[in-house]
Amino acid sequence: MSIKEILENSLHSAMREKDNVRKNALRMALSSIKLAEIESGKELDTPKILSILQKEIKTKEETISEAEKANRPEMIQPLKDEILILKEFLPNELSEEELIILAKKIVSDLNAKTIKEMGLVMKSIILEVQGKASNERISKVVRDLLAS
Repeated sequence: MSIKEILENSLHSAMREKDNVRKNALRMALSSIKLAEIESGKELDTPKILSILQKEIKTKEETISEAEKANRPEMIQPLKDEILILKEFLPNELSEEELIILAKKIVSDLNAKTIKEMGLVMKSIILEVQGKASNERISKVVRDLLAS
């Protein structure tokens, strides 16, 4: 069963159970996935779906930050709940040490030495990680490695 099917099944369960927070989070994620499929003209593979879920989480985290600045505490908890729901569908995150080891291996394999080669390294490591770390975390580790 694909991750999209799992999301759809979870949405149907949330609708039956009248779990509005879960239903909203899954609907938004599935809408983003369907929009990306329409734009690409084909069904998305698992890594792309995982990256969309990570993007949804990042957007919600940014909204939480803005809500805190605007003193809107009533918005924060539902968003935190939605983030937890979306994280259920992501693979377990790599630890910082695991990410650094993987990044060092890829930098070594590609013989990358300067920050100019960051794009090439990022492309390879993102494919390798497959949703187990955010692009932001990967970028920081790669930048630190190539800068030293």
